[in-house]
Amino acid sequence: KYKIFHDIMAMNYISRCSNQLRRVPLTGLRQLSTSPWSSFEMAPLDPIIGLNEQYQKDDYPSKVIVGVGAYRDDKGKPFVLPSVRKAEKILAEAGMDMEYAGIAGEPRFVDLALEFVYGEDSAALKDGRIQGVQALSGTGGLRVFGEMMRKHGSTTLYLPNPSWGNHKNIFTNSGLEVKNYRYYDADNSSLDFEGMVQDIKSMPAGSIVLLHACAHNPTGMDPTLEQWKELSSVIKDQDLVTFFDCAYQGFASGDAAKDAAAVRMFVEDGHLISMVQSFSKNFGLYGQRVGALSVVGRDADEAKRVVSQMKTVIRPMYSNPPRHGARLVTTVLEDPQLTAEFREECKGMADRIHTMRGALRDALENAGSIRDWSHITDQIGMFAYSGLSNEQVLEMRAKHHVYCTGDGRISMAGVTSDNADYIANAIHDVSK
Repeated sequence: KYKIFHDIMAMNYISRCSNQLRRVPLTGLRQLSTSPWSSFEMAPLDPIIGLNEQYQKDDYPSKVIVGVGAYRDDKGKPFVLPSVRKAEKILAEAGMDMEYAGIAGEPRFVDLALEFVYGEDSAALKDGRIQGVQALSGTGGLRVFGEMMRKHGSTTLYLPNPSWGNHKNIFTNSGLEVKNYRYYDADNSSLDFEGMVQDIKSMPAGSIVLLHACAHNPTGMDPTLEQWKELSSVIKDQDLVTFFDCAYQGFASGDAAKDAAAVRMFVEDGHLISMVQSFSKNFGLYGQRVGALSVVGRDADEAKRVVSQMKTVIRPMYSNPPRHGARLVTTVLEDPQLTAEFREECKGMADRIHTMRGALRDALENAGSIRDWSHITDQIGMFAYSGLSNEQVLEMRAKHHVYCTGDGRISMAGVTSDNADYIANAIHDVSK
């Protein structure tokens, strides 16, 4: 009896130990299940973000990156606006809570964002015909707009050729068919306004046409006010849906009202536009993901109904936006003194970019280049569309360790007083 009892107890003990071993997460002690990830291939590097990863791995001491669209001071360092630092201190001392925002975000931020771009004196804004929501910077607002429009019957969106590299991905993933209209004349490094108008005139009624409000990315080439006026007329005649992407207000020219002139013109001309704003560049809030998505309705009730549909897209996508960046913008724009300081700081960033355009052009000419580089100073905003081919870009990267995007787009924020000559010599070497 005792032997049988002992044997049973031993077997139970062994069984328990075996079960415990099966639960030990060591591959050497168990066989893994069939992997559901085995067919996953390594995705290609993002053409912009991936560029920074390549740059970080380069140990060349004189390497330069002029690819990523984030402002740097004249020493090549990240720059936080002093007005934003003051706003941070105010918020810290206020002891703000960390509760969820509503689906539409911070209401006061949205109000101030709309005043900033449409103008405090906008009749449409005063009438309540302009309504909006807080967005995850420009990128999030673009995606919400694309999905909302697809859900309500839109099928096609037209982008300028070229456009920001992420535009096509965002709207394709939103379920829209993305087509292009002519925008840039690469042979002459200028705006192809005639081709642009011709293509817009051929768009089917009800199509969405995306316009860069200012500082076109990547070309830096904007229509004149007279050309904007003609575009307003043509787009209205074609019965198109106008969607502005406003990522550089105040950062382009240093004057926020001037940079919003096209948007305000279209609203005054009677367009029922929609628009996305980003506060990454002008406020330097890159990592805070602060933006707004808005619509101009025929009346206040219509605008509110559209916003309600934006919220139905937001809720299952990310539920609600983060609050800190929106609170920073609100704190600045609510305070007249901080607003004045912000405007000066924003102008200071724009002025440095403008100065670096002249420095790079002069350096190219001093390096002996006989090419016409006037487009560098004719363009505006964060980027210079250099005209370098992809082959020249890769050669410059390999020989000189100067990193710009494959289409030759140069972030002027990465050009400094110390490296302008080095960049110019690299460009000249691969383009002569």
